[in-house]
Amino acid sequence: MEDTIAQDSPRLFIEPGDTVWQPDADIALSPEHAHYLGVVLRLAEGAEVRPFNARDGEWLGRIGHIRKGRGQVHLQSRLREPAPPGGPTLVFSPLKRDATDLVIRMATELGVGRLAPVTTERTNTHRINPERWRAICIEAAEQCERLDIPQIDPLITLGAALDGWPSDVPLYAALERMTDPKTDLSAMPQGFAALIGPEGGFSPGEAARLERAAFVRPISLGPLVLRADTAACVTLGLLQARSRAGTEGDTSGHSDLARLQAGFSANAHVQSR
Repeated sequence: MEDTIAQDSPRLFIEPGDTVWQPDADIALSPEHAHYLGVVLRLAEGAEVRPFNARDGEWLGRIGHIRKGRGQVHLQSRLREPAPPGGPTLVFSPLKRDATDLVIRMATELGVGRLAPVTTERTNTHRINPERWRAICIEAAEQCERLDIPQIDPLITLGAALDGWPSDVPLYAALERMTDPKTDLSAMPQGFAALIGPEGGFSPGEAARLERAAFVRPISLGPLVLRADTAACVTLGLLQARSRAGTEGDTSGHSDLARLQAGFSANAHVQSR
């Protein structure tokens, strides 16, 4: 009966804080969470909720009190253990607002661990809103039963991203109109990285550089030209399925993600000067 009730309870992503999550602990609600629970959902004291994050796992709790933008959750029992970090990296060019929102939402639902935005010669927008992206990630994570949310890198150029890329980490790139890329997808790491181009595709110079890079693994999405947001979803779904089928239980990709993070951070620092 408890499991049934828990599944119907709203999930809340709550940032890890100083409070140790354990039975009978009280977790403070942010004003946004208090408003959402008390005003939007019209929940009262004693209502069940499921707070979660990657560090503490997912818990069953009850609203202790909630009023005027403040409240707390009284924890009862842990429903799910903390999740190990990981997941693929998505390197992509920001699109128009609605299309970018869709890519971020779908990437979160498909388990992406890192969002790495890059500008290309044909990128239409050269600014990102990390706070908005993060809010989309949180909403998607709450809906899809995920415990963590993707990390969001600073915006850098495609050239800088390729310059800092670890040579032994394959980057699976969806290249337009390529129907016979000869890339073996039978033995993929779980921590793979995928590259999606902008609206209009990569420029000839960018495509040539990608084809020359030894770490780039071209993949085909078929003979038709897909929208960039569609290509992102299809690519992630394809690679996730291959990864899970070929390396069940393998966590070797986690170290690759750490080195990718270091490379992107270094190049972002250089560009910001």
